[in-house]
Amino acid sequence: MKMIEIRNVSKVYPNATKGLNNINLTINKGEFIAIVGLSGAGKSTLLRSINRLHDITEGEILINGASITKASGKKLRFIRRDIGMIFQSFNLVKRSSVLRNVLAGRVGYRSTWRTLLGLFPKSDTELAFQALDRVNIVEKAYARADELSGGQQQRVAIARVLAQEAKIILADEPVASLDPLTTKQVMDDLKNINQELGITTIVNLHFIDLAREYATRIIGLRAGQVVFDGPVEEATDEKFAEIYGRPIKRDELLGELEG
Repeated sequence: MKMIEIRNVSKVYPNATKGLNNINLTINKGEFIAIVGLSGAGKSTLLRSINRLHDITEGEILINGASITKASGKKLRFIRRDIGMIFQSFNLVKRSSVLRNVLAGRVGYRSTWRTLLGLFPKSDTELAFQALDRVNIVEKAYARADELSGGQQQRVAIARVLAQEAKIILADEPVASLDPLTTKQVMDDLKNINQELGITTIVNLHFIDLAREYATRIIGLRAGQVVFDGPVEEATDEKFAEIYGRPIKRDELLGELEG
Protein backbone atom coordinates (compact mmCIF):
# COMPACT_ATOMS: atom_id res chain seq x y z
CA MET A 1 0.00 0.00 0.00
CA LYS A 2 1.44 3.38 -1.04
CA MET A 3 1.68 5.74 1.93
CA ILE A 4 3.75 8.55 0.39
CA GLU A 5 4.25 9.41 -3.28
CA ILE A 6 6.78 12.07 -4.21
CA ARG A 7 6.43 13.06 -7.85
CA ASN A 8 8.99 15.20 -9.67
CA VAL A 9 9.56 17.33 -6.59
CA SER A 10 12.00 20.23 -6.62
CA LYS A 11 12.57 22.90 -4.02
CA VAL A 12 14.36 26.17 -4.76
CA TYR A 13 14.98 28.60 -1.91
CA PRO A 14 14.64 32.41 -2.33
CA ASN A 15 18.44 32.73 -2.60
CA ALA A 16 18.28 30.39 -5.64
CA THR A 17 19.75 27.44 -3.76
CA LYS A 18 18.22 24.21 -4.98
CA GLY A 19 17.32 22.05 -1.97
CA LEU A 20 15.68 19.24 -3.95
CA ASN A 21 16.11 18.41 -7.61
CA ASN A 22 13.40 16.32 -9.31
CA ILE A 23 12.83 13.77 -6.54
CA ASN A 24 10.67 10.73 -7.30
CA LEU A 25 9.98 8.25 -4.49
CA THR A 26 7.26 5.87 -3.41
CA ILE A 27 7.15 4.86 0.25
CA ASN A 28 4.88 2.02 1.30
CA LYS A 29 2.99 1.46 4.53
CA GLY A 30 5.11 0.04 7.32
CA GLU A 31 8.53 0.74 5.86
CA PHE A 32 11.44 1.86 8.03
CA ILE A 33 13.59 4.09 5.86
CA ALA A 34 16.87 5.82 6.66
CA ILE A 35 17.83 8.85 4.59
CA VAL A 36 21.57 9.50 4.53
CA GLY A 37 23.86 12.10 3.02
CA LEU A 38 26.17 14.92 3.99
CA SER A 39 24.90 18.17 5.49
CA GLY A 40 23.22 20.19 2.75
CA ALA A 41 22.30 17.11 0.73
CA GLY A 42 18.57 17.83 1.15
CA LYS A 43 17.61 15.40 3.90
CA SER A 44 15.82 17.91 6.14
CA THR A 45 14.31 19.70 3.15
CA LEU A 46 12.78 16.43 1.96
CA LEU A 47 11.22 15.60 5.33
CA ARG A 48 9.89 19.11 5.81
CA SER A 49 8.43 19.04 2.32
CA ILE A 50 6.56 15.80 3.03
CA ASN A 51 4.59 17.38 5.89
CA ARG A 52 4.61 20.78 4.15
CA LEU A 53 6.64 22.69 6.65
CA HIS A 54 8.29 23.73 3.38
CA ASP A 55 6.31 24.44 0.23
CA ILE A 56 7.87 22.79 -2.80
CA THR A 57 8.63 24.69 -5.99
CA GLU A 58 7.63 21.99 -8.47
CA GLY A 59 5.94 18.59 -8.38
CA GLU A 60 3.45 17.01 -6.01
CA ILE A 61 3.43 14.99 -2.79
CA LEU A 62 0.61 12.59 -2.00
CA ILE A 63 -0.10 11.27 1.50
CA ASN A 64 -2.21 8.13 1.43
CA GLY A 65 -3.51 9.18 -1.99
CA ALA A 66 -4.34 12.79 -1.03
CA SER A 67 -2.29 15.73 -2.32
CA ILE A 68 -0.75 17.62 0.58
CA THR A 69 0.75 19.99 -2.00
CA LYS A 70 -2.66 21.24 -3.12
CA ALA A 71 -4.46 20.98 0.22
CA SER A 72 -5.44 23.99 2.31
CA GLY A 73 -7.53 24.80 5.38
CA LYS A 74 -9.30 21.87 7.00
CA LYS A 75 -8.09 19.45 4.34
CA LEU A 76 -4.45 20.28 5.06
CA ARG A 77 -5.04 19.99 8.79
CA PHE A 78 -6.71 16.60 8.27
CA ILE A 79 -3.79 15.25 6.21
CA ARG A 80 -1.23 16.54 8.71
CA ARG A 81 -2.91 14.65 11.55
CA ASP A 82 -1.45 11.50 10.00
CA ILE A 83 2.11 12.85 9.95
CA GLY A 84 4.10 13.04 13.17
CA MET A 85 7.36 15.01 13.24
CA ILE A 86 10.32 14.42 15.55
CA PHE A 87 13.12 17.00 15.57
CA GLN A 88 16.76 16.94 16.65
CA SER A 89 16.02 19.75 19.12
CA PHE A 90 12.93 17.92 20.53
CA ASN A 91 10.60 20.96 20.06
CA LEU A 92 8.98 20.67 23.48
CA VAL A 93 7.45 23.47 25.53
CA LYS A 94 10.13 23.43 28.20
CA ARG A 95 8.09 25.02 31.00
CA SER A 96 5.10 22.73 30.49
CA SER A 97 4.73 19.27 31.96
CA VAL A 98 5.60 16.16 30.03
CA LEU A 99 1.91 15.24 29.94
CA ARG A 100 0.92 18.60 28.44
CA ASN A 101 3.61 18.22 25.80
CA VAL A 102 2.30 14.81 24.82
CA LEU A 103 -1.28 16.10 24.74
CA ALA A 104 -0.11 18.59 22.11
CA GLY A 105 -0.32 15.64 19.76
CA ARG A 106 -4.10 15.84 20.05
CA VAL A 107 -4.33 19.46 18.88
CA GLY A 108 -5.28 18.43 15.35
CA TYR A 109 -8.36 16.66 16.69
CA ARG A 110 -9.69 19.43 18.91
CA SER A 111 -10.95 22.99 18.49
CA THR A 112 -8.44 25.80 18.91
CA TRP A 113 -10.09 27.32 21.98
CA ARG A 114 -10.15 23.98 23.80
CA THR A 115 -6.47 23.34 23.17
CA LEU A 116 -5.53 26.88 24.24
CA LEU A 117 -7.36 26.32 27.52
CA GLY A 118 -5.92 22.84 27.92
CA LEU A 119 -9.39 21.25 27.85
CA PHE A 120 -8.65 17.73 26.68
CA PRO A 121 -11.15 14.91 27.23
CA LYS A 122 -10.32 11.97 29.47
CA SER A 123 -9.79 9.76 26.42
CA ASP A 124 -6.95 12.02 25.24
CA THR A 125 -5.28 11.92 28.64
CA GLU A 126 -5.51 8.13 28.70
CA LEU A 127 -3.99 8.00 25.23
CA ALA A 128 -1.14 10.26 26.36
CA PHE A 129 -0.37 8.03 29.34
CA GLN A 130 -0.38 4.95 27.08
CA ALA A 131 2.08 6.69 24.76
CA LEU A 132 4.37 7.59 27.66
CA ASP A 133 4.20 4.04 28.93
CA ARG A 134 5.22 2.67 25.53
CA VAL A 135 8.46 4.68 25.62
CA ASN A 136 9.04 3.88 29.31
CA ILE A 137 8.79 7.39 30.68
CA VAL A 138 5.33 7.45 32.23
CA GLU A 139 6.79 8.21 35.67
CA LYS A 140 7.85 11.64 34.35
CA ALA A 141 4.32 12.64 33.29
CA TYR A 142 4.06 15.56 35.73
CA ALA A 143 7.69 16.71 35.54
CA ARG A 144 8.57 19.84 33.60
CA ALA A 145 10.07 19.08 30.22
CA ASP A 146 13.20 21.13 30.97
CA GLU A 147 13.96 18.87 33.95
CA LEU A 148 14.57 15.90 31.65
CA SER A 149 17.72 14.69 29.95
CA GLY A 150 18.04 14.98 26.20
CA GLY A 151 17.18 11.33 25.69
CA GLN A 152 14.12 11.61 27.90
CA GLN A 153 12.96 14.70 26.02
CA GLN A 154 13.26 12.85 22.72
CA ARG A 155 11.18 10.00 24.10
CA VAL A 156 8.53 12.55 25.09
CA ALA A 157 8.59 13.76 21.48
CA ILE A 158 8.03 10.18 20.33
CA ALA A 159 5.15 9.81 22.79
CA ARG A 160 3.63 12.99 21.33
CA VAL A 161 3.45 11.52 17.83
CA LEU A 162 2.00 8.31 19.30
CA ALA A 163 -0.72 10.34 21.03
CA GLN A 164 -1.30 12.03 17.69
CA GLU A 165 -2.06 8.56 16.29
CA ALA A 166 0.13 9.37 13.33
CA LYS A 167 0.36 6.90 10.46
CA ILE A 168 3.73 8.34 9.40
CA ILE A 169 6.67 9.34 11.59
CA LEU A 170 9.26 11.73 10.15
CA ALA A 171 12.34 11.96 12.37
CA ASP A 172 14.89 14.60 11.42
CA GLU A 173 18.22 13.50 12.90
CA PRO A 174 16.56 12.49 16.18
CA VAL A 175 19.74 11.14 17.80
CA ALA A 176 22.35 13.59 16.50
CA SER A 177 22.80 15.23 19.92
CA LEU A 178 22.53 12.08 22.04
CA ASP A 179 25.17 9.81 23.57
CA PRO A 180 25.55 6.25 22.22
CA LEU A 181 23.50 4.52 24.94
CA THR A 182 20.62 6.99 24.66
CA THR A 183 20.84 6.82 20.88
CA LYS A 184 20.23 3.07 21.06
CA GLN A 185 17.24 3.53 23.36
CA VAL A 186 15.61 6.10 21.06
CA MET A 187 16.29 4.09 17.90
CA ASP A 188 14.98 0.94 19.59
CA ASP A 189 11.78 2.82 20.48
CA LEU A 190 11.32 3.96 16.88
CA LYS A 191 11.99 0.48 15.51
CA ASN A 192 9.63 -1.21 17.98
CA ILE A 193 6.86 1.28 17.17
CA ASN A 194 7.42 0.65 13.46
CA GLN A 195 7.27 -3.12 13.85
CA GLU A 196 4.52 -3.39 16.44
CA LEU A 197 2.19 -0.65 15.19
CA GLY A 198 3.04 -0.70 11.50
CA ILE A 199 3.74 3.04 11.44
CA THR A 200 5.69 4.12 8.37
CA THR A 201 8.93 5.62 9.68
CA ILE A 202 11.45 7.81 7.85
CA VAL A 203 14.57 8.83 9.75
CA ASN A 204 17.32 11.20 8.66
CA LEU A 205 20.58 9.82 10.02
CA HIS A 206 24.19 10.94 10.07
CA PHE A 207 25.56 7.58 11.09
CA ILE A 208 26.04 4.71 8.64
CA ASP A 209 26.02 2.03 11.34
CA LEU A 210 22.59 3.15 12.58
CA ALA A 211 21.15 3.20 9.08
CA ARG A 212 22.37 -0.33 8.46
CA GLU A 213 21.21 -1.64 11.84
CA TYR A 214 17.70 -0.22 11.94
CA ALA A 215 16.49 0.51 8.42
CA THR A 216 15.04 -1.92 5.91
CA ARG A 217 15.61 0.56 3.07
CA ILE A 218 18.19 3.29 2.63
CA ILE A 219 17.82 6.40 0.48
CA GLY A 220 20.98 8.36 -0.27
CA LEU A 221 20.80 12.05 -1.17
CA ARG A 222 23.52 14.13 -2.74
CA ALA A 223 23.06 17.76 -3.81
CA GLY A 224 19.29 17.40 -3.62
CA GLN A 225 19.12 14.29 -5.78
CA VAL A 226 18.50 10.62 -5.02
CA VAL A 227 21.75 8.78 -5.77
CA PHE A 228 20.86 5.54 -4.01
CA ASP A 229 17.58 3.83 -3.15
CA GLY A 230 17.56 0.21 -2.15
CA PRO A 231 17.36 -2.43 0.58
CA VAL A 232 19.86 -2.17 3.39
CA GLU A 233 21.66 -5.27 2.10
CA GLU A 234 22.69 -3.37 -1.03
CA ALA A 235 24.09 -0.39 0.91
CA THR A 236 27.73 -1.42 0.62
CA ASP A 237 30.71 0.73 1.53
CA GLU A 238 31.11 1.41 -2.20
CA LYS A 239 27.53 2.68 -2.41
CA PHE A 240 28.08 4.95 0.56
CA ALA A 241 31.18 6.32 -1.16
CA GLU A 242 28.96 7.20 -4.13
CA ILE A 243 26.43 8.89 -1.85
CA TYR A 244 29.10 11.02 -0.18
CA GLY A 245 30.88 11.83 -3.42
CA ARG A 246 34.28 10.29 -2.80
CA PRO A 247 35.87 7.22 -1.26
CA ILE A 248 35.86 7.80 2.48
CA LYS A 249 37.29 5.60 5.19
CA ARG A 250 34.79 4.60 7.83
CA ASP A 251 36.52 6.44 10.69
CA GLU A 252 36.95 9.54 8.56
CA LEU A 253 33.31 9.54 7.57
CA LEU A 254 32.08 9.20 11.12
CA GLY A 255 34.44 11.94 12.25
CA GLU A 256 33.20 14.26 9.51
CA LEU A 257 29.59 13.61 10.29
CA GLU A 258 30.09 14.11 14.01
CA GLY A 259 31.74 17.47 13.41
